[in-house]
Amino acid sequence: MKITVIILATIGTLTILYGIIGLISDITTFDQTKGGYDYPYEGWTGKPVAWDEMDITSTGLVKRGHVVDVHVNGTTGMISFSLIGMTIDWQTFSDRALKVHRPREAFLQRGFHPEF
Repeated sequence: MKITVIILATIGTLTILYGIIGLISDITTFDQTKGGYDYPYEGWTGKPVAWDEMDITSTGLVKRGHVVDVHVNGTTGMISFSLIGMTIDWQTFSDRALKVHRPREAFLQRGFHPEF
């Protein structure tokens, strides 16, 4: 009995640890830029969002993660997170995101009609 509890506790601990590491990885790899937070949003460093690496869906693009999928609506610009079958709307693009990551151009190239 004691060995069974230890094995199950170890499996549970490793599963939770994998979930936390995957969640942190998913969040940090979506936007890898820093700086340029004030108008005119210049002087930022890092790598903008890689739109070409995302999957195209009927409504926009999705970046598949280890734990969380990030959905971006090609028309409204709504950014949503999908976790365990639940979708949570987060926010639309900020002025900084429009300038740094250039989502409008990326969606136009993929045949969407952005209204952001």
